[in-house]
Amino acid sequence: MLEVTGRDRATFLHAMLSQDIKSLTPGRGAAASLLDIHGKIQCLAAVWALDATILVVTPPGQAAKLAEALDKHLFAEKAYLRDATGELEFALVAGPEAPALVSRLADVKVPDVPWAHVVGTLGGVETRIVRGDGETGEPEVWLAAPTAHAEPPRSTLVEAGARPVGRTAFESLRIEAGTPVFGADADETVLLPEIPFEPRVSYSKGCYLGQEVVVRIRDRGHVNRMLRGLVLDGTRVPERGDRVTAGQAEIGHVTSAVMSFGLERPIALAFVRRQHAEPGTAVQVVSSDGASIPATVSALPFAR
Repeated sequence: MLEVTGRDRATFLHAMLSQDIKSLTPGRGAAASLLDIHGKIQCLAAVWALDATILVVTPPGQAAKLAEALDKHLFAEKAYLRDATGELEFALVAGPEAPALVSRLADVKVPDVPWAHVVGTLGGVETRIVRGDGETGEPEVWLAAPTAHAEPPRSTLVEAGARPVGRTAFESLRIEAGTPVFGADADETVLLPEIPFEPRVSYSKGCYLGQEVVVRIRDRGHVNRMLRGLVLDGTRVPERGDRVTAGQAEIGHVTSAVMSFGLERPIALAFVRRQHAEPGTAVQVVSSDGASIPATVSALPFAR
């Protein structure tokens, strides 16, 4: 997590990130991305505006790298970057009853707008309560509590009926929803328009790093590959990096995969060439040991 303070914090981030930051009033937030000048993704993040601070919530281990990248563009602006990694611990509550449960326990109304946030008390601990944007395909609430006091809010939720789930269950929901994560489905080699990206971009805000490429692709071109879903035959879950082929041609690779609890079969996210990205296209996934698994291209999110 990166903390940004100073009178020019919003103006500076607005010029750097793909989302409209200047319009965020305290209590509002947005998904955003930092690109390089070629439109390639350097970081995917959520931005939360507080009264005198903007929090940029990064993937694990990415705050220092983001701070270094942003610092290169700081000149006369009054904006100060601080790596606040480890100060808050995050928990995600997902499911049809998640907003109502958190509202009742914290005695505050969970916002309806994605990434909007309020402060409530859970288990006697002041906790920032943030409305998620359906990254699991379910209604979501993010909780951010001081790391030293993160257990009481979790225990309060569990005692009220929330059920902890493991990483595999989360990955099943995430991949079913078609949500890319930085480091697996997106990295510095990926153009922003190659992944589902619309919630992360403002087309009316003006210039930002990489904007020219994003707009040019929207208006006059296309990307050569796209992140798509794959529904696989059988029970074998492919591995990240497994090749995707059509006939004798290699047309892409798997980025994430899981045995889907909702679809009761293996599914994956994969980059595939634009010519083979139409939902319903038959392809093969070839594992490192040479095994070939029939698969079908799916739109995102997957249809249950």
